[in-house]
Amino acid sequence: MSFSHTHCLGVVLAGGLSSRMGQDKAQLLRQKQAMLDFSKQLLIDSGITDVVVSGNSHDIPDVVPQAGPVGGIYSVLSHYSQQDKPKALLILPVDLPLMTATALEKLRLAGELSQKATYFTDSQGDAHNIPLYLPNSALLELFLAKAFTQTGCEESQIKSKKFGPSIKALLKNIPSQSLPVSKRFAQTNILFNSNTPQDWQQAQQCFNQLSM
Repeated sequence: MSFSHTHCLGVVLAGGLSSRMGQDKAQLLRQKQAMLDFSKQLLIDSGITDVVVSGNSHDIPDVVPQAGPVGGIYSVLSHYSQQDKPKALLILPVDLPLMTATALEKLRLAGELSQKATYFTDSQGDAHNIPLYLPNSALLELFLAKAFTQTGCEESQIKSKKFGPSIKALLKNIPSQSLPVSKRFAQTNILFNSNTPQDWQQAQQCFNQLSM
């Protein structure tokens, strides 16, 4: 697949184990729609033309097993030849049932304007490192290469559940900025993520109220 120079690829991260939820978070039903389909549609509605799903049994399998979100990013970029790599990624985890397309569009536009990795901060000023607008750059590729190919990773490390740098570590090595969540988005709790059955029950109550 080849992209135009200005292309931003939408990426749904769906490679987690969902161990705390007890079932695949991608298949949880949000008002009769699977969270995976909801997440893909959010990216499309935010202005993204092409969307892929990162994770085993999805569009782009993990190159390095259980390497977290950064491992998913590495897998996506490794999937394309150098000339076909997208200019940027708009990355959305599959467990944000209250996220909106409008918020994602604002994140993307802020990132495109600055050409910096861009993430949200909540009303308390705490960083939420994904969703993330991530320009592809030499610095990004260098970080990923050091993390996954140039450090002579032992097989035991690669198989470890704790293998893989954090998004926070990635952001320290590339130009980045935060985008404060607006009061309107904060009121609808767009950054709420569902990791447990209790979280999911709370999320259901919230989006049922929003749809009334």
